[in-house]
Amino acid sequence: MILRNVTDEDLPIFFEHQRDPEALRMAAFPSRERDAFMTHWRTKVLRPENVTRTIVMGGVVVGNIGSWEQDAKRLVGYWIGREHWGKGIATRALSAFLVLEPARPLYAWVALHNLASIRVLEKCGFHTMSNENPHHPGGVAEVLMRLGST
Repeated sequence: MILRNVTDEDLPIFFEHQRDPEALRMAAFPSRERDAFMTHWRTKVLRPENVTRTIVMGGVVVGNIGSWEQDAKRLVGYWIGREHWGKGIATRALSAFLVLEPARPLYAWVALHNLASIRVLEKCGFHTMSNENPHHPGGVAEVLMRLGST
């Protein structure tokens, strides 16, 4: 597995990943239309203050991982294409990413029903802090997880 810088060629792959209905249900996150997706990535995600990487397995782009500042917290998030689920990629990618992202504490919001993602975070040392995100659209129950002390 390789974590490398994101290229423009990766964005259409990421766009397709975030259109998958099952992935959207698990992430409890709405899909964006193509133009909105590309604008979001180019203006928000790929900012210099963020750490964003493409996840590559066997020469194939399988997802992305990144961290950013939001609400005075350093957050981490990842998205693996559904065809690559169940192979331990998210755990391996997050473990490698934590070496690149030295900020602690590091936080992650996860849909409470996304048990696989919660398990990935736990395997990488994250612990549950609280069970609700009052700002999440649609009222989806989320858990806030933290790595490191305050």
